[in-house]
Amino acid sequence: MMSRPQSFIEGEAADSHHAKSNRGSKVTTERVALVVLCILLAAALIVIYRLSFDKIRTNKELENLKHHKMKCESNLTETLSKIKPCNTVQPTCPGPKVINDPCYKCEEGWEQHGGKCYYFSISNSSWKQSRDECRAKGGDLVKIDSREEQTFLERRLRDVMTEAEDKFWIGLTDSAVEGRWVWVDGSPLDQSLKFWSGNEPDNWKGRNGEYPDGEDCAKMGEKGSTDDLKCWFDAFCSKPHRSICEKAEVKGQFKKVCD
Repeated sequence: MMSRPQSFIEGEAADSHHAKSNRGSKVTTERVALVVLCILLAAALIVIYRLSFDKIRTNKELENLKHHKMKCESNLTETLSKIKPCNTVQPTCPGPKVINDPCYKCEEGWEQHGGKCYYFSISNSSWKQSRDECRAKGGDLVKIDSREEQTFLERRLRDVMTEAEDKFWIGLTDSAVEGRWVWVDGSPLDQSLKFWSGNEPDNWKGRNGEYPDGEDCAKMGEKGSTDDLKCWFDAFCSKPHRSICEKAEVKGQFKKVCD
């Protein structure tokens, strides 16, 4: 049997060692990759856990905020219900807000004069619609009881009228009996307190008689000067005009709720 040369034996040993070295290097690389993968997976799990925890905490905080909001709204509603009467009367005189305040006043949007409150409308309506609107506000179309009241209204209308025909309904009508003028409270017109302009009332029935009932409602106002406060006119009740509402002043003790 022939023996292998020494150089061949040494070559085989070198190849075997090289193969073992390659296998060891391959195993080491796979282990490193596996460790890195495990680290990345662990990091991902930590991130997912943190995000889940933050979401749960955020949802809980939102629930707490909603509960707090509902509680605040409930408290606000209760508080507003207690102070609501304060909005019904707007003080127009100075002084402390105490019960039994002797001052009288008018609600917001109304003007105070001579123990009454007046509302000058900004919309145009028929005489009946205007009266309904005044009643809805707690008053009625104005009834003029004195020369002093007529003076106040005549001067006040000069300031708010924009043109000659921009007149205001008052609470005077003869729709029940022609020529018998009565106020909205049923009282007849005082003959000493008439302020008809010129030949008014003339009960005009229109150019072609299209208003057979004539002019049965009274309006007032002159943009320019008047002759001795005479600025009343009879008119067709269905025509739209602005109006003057009237009601009594309100006593000041209602301010007690504002303390």
